[in-house]
Amino acid sequence: MLKVNSINVSYGKVEVIKQVSFEVNQGEVVVIIGANGAGKTTIMKTVTGLLKPTQGEISFEGNNTTRIAAEKIVKLGIAMCPEGRQVFPQHTVYDNLVLGGYLIRKDKNAFQKNLDYMYSLFPILKERSKQFAGTLSGGEQQMLAIARAMMSNPKLLLLDEPSAGLAPIYVKGIFDMIKKLADQGTTILLVEQMANMALKLANRAYVLETGCIALEGSATDIMNDPKVVESYLGSKKY
Repeated sequence: MLKVNSINVSYGKVEVIKQVSFEVNQGEVVVIIGANGAGKTTIMKTVTGLLKPTQGEISFEGNNTTRIAAEKIVKLGIAMCPEGRQVFPQHTVYDNLVLGGYLIRKDKNAFQKNLDYMYSLFPILKERSKQFAGTLSGGEQQMLAIARAMMSNPKLLLLDEPSAGLAPIYVKGIFDMIKKLADQGTTILLVEQMANMALKLANRAYVLETGCIALEGSATDIMNDPKVVESYLGSKKY
């Protein structure tokens, strides 16, 4: 479905992603783990077209997306839930979901079907549909951000650090929701610092170190790799 082939990405003269290659197949959950500053968010922004690689190629369902505009990539079926949630705080929960579903807004039946599905996944959003998003808790805002991304009916959902800044009680709920989406057929590319929880629900994983892929394999193999255990799992906080 998604193929990233030997991309380099730079901020000015600083090269932060170096010869990175990976793929996501339909129906998979693929996780990228790595330390802060390793380049995980940069990869996500590049896949969605917000950044352009200086070298290499990205394709989605056979379409070369390396140089096309971000809005066209969304129309192809890629949606991202960004790090930090980035909901529209002065708009209601419902309005945030409407903005997420702008691609299907003209098809009232499809829009309502998606909205009902999101409300079934996240009942709290239905209860608070008229509430301003900025008044929600961090966990509720994260649910809204995921639901907003899902409103476009994406073929591939990108989740960038969905647990960041959340209280432990919400973290489990967010991972439960991600698992439910995956079980219902959503293909997911997940960037996450809580490596143990992410690996438990993933099919395959990549370890990113200073802009390079240091390790790749099945989630189980990565979870049991001594270097990964020492660097990311040893504390068992995750």
